[in-house]
Amino acid sequence: MGARDLLARLQQPGDSKILLVVADGLGGIPGDRRGSELEAAATPNLDGLARRGVSGLLTMVAPGIIPGSGPGHLALFGYDPLEYDIGRGVFTALGIGFDLRPGDVAARGNFCTMDGNGVITDRRAGRIDSERARELVEALRSVEVPGAEVLVEPVKEHRFLLVLRSDGLGDAVDDTDPHRTGEPPREPTPRNETSRATAEAVASFVKQARQRLADREPANMVVLRGFQALPDIPSMQSSYGVDACAIAGYPMYRGVARLLGMHVVERGPDLDDEVEALHESWSAHDFFFLHYKATDAAGEDGNFDAKVAAIEALDARIPRVLELEPDVVVVTGDHSTPSQLASHSWHPVPVVLAADTCRRDPVETFGETACLGGGLGQLRGEHLMALMLAHAGRLTKFGA
Repeated sequence: MGARDLLARLQQPGDSKILLVVADGLGGIPGDRRGSELEAAATPNLDGLARRGVSGLLTMVAPGIIPGSGPGHLALFGYDPLEYDIGRGVFTALGIGFDLRPGDVAARGNFCTMDGNGVITDRRAGRIDSERARELVEALRSVEVPGAEVLVEPVKEHRFLLVLRSDGLGDAVDDTDPHRTGEPPREPTPRNETSRATAEAVASFVKQARQRLADREPANMVVLRGFQALPDIPSMQSSYGVDACAIAGYPMYRGVARLLGMHVVERGPDLDDEVEALHESWSAHDFFFLHYKATDAAGEDGNFDAKVAAIEALDARIPRVLELEPDVVVVTGDHSTPSQLASHSWHPVPVVLAADTCRRDPVETFGETACLGGGLGQLRGEHLMALMLAHAGRLTKFGA
């Protein structure tokens, strides 16, 4: 019996409310004598939560493994990301409300910049704006590949969605995105025979995309990742007995929420808009997921000071959030994105949980070093859900 199966068995009704605030890419590493971005930031309100509650560190997948945003969020919602290995394409499709059908294979795409030697110099094409990306998507909609219908949709900024629609397509295809600059795009390699036709269709799409985008610098090429067909996964309602609501400005995170059966409020990415949406939705649900993207974006841009500023902006909104008096409030991230690495990393993520039922620890500031000595210790991310439910009085006793 897995952890989620156990929670499904032990769930009990209640009127308590749980709030999970996810600052994307929150964790960092020391950049200078100020410490990590979180430790360098002025965070009086998050520090207050740390003094009131209990802190620790979360490992989302396994020690040394770098989690993507999908696995990181699945873990936070109590789903073992090793059991539910779901590609980013599905999350992207559901996030923009695309009618993803059984048998479709979806992939998340980036417009990128490639030099004359075929090497990627910018995986995000300078973060082109959404209007420019829509124009580029129009250029790709005329692509035709043998044996499958091609569907291309804009997502946000440099991101787009590719869906291949046909009978019998497998989704075990490796990314064409090398996930770093200084390398050429990779070949779409099938991992089983069922996916060979899919890989051939992807190769044809990429070749034609390169031809159509050749004069569209900085967005003169595409990379694809997270090939996936629509999976079968139990909802949060059936797993935990909660009526969950997600508030997220970016499609990817709305997609994760929709896959798990959450009600989705499409607000943001402005944080104040998201907080107001939280207030507006508070009476209608009992579990809330509030997503904040700016911390991750600054980390991926390699901008230490911008990430510090993003953390301080979140801290400034904590009093407004706490006006709702949630029975359990948790602040954490889905993974670490140290600005020194300008990418996701394997480092555990700081977490603070505050509730009247907490056994308080000595932690007085919210940061990686302080959380290392917190009462939660170091946990697998998927175990956080059990703690939230337990502190909310939503779990009954196990055994006689």
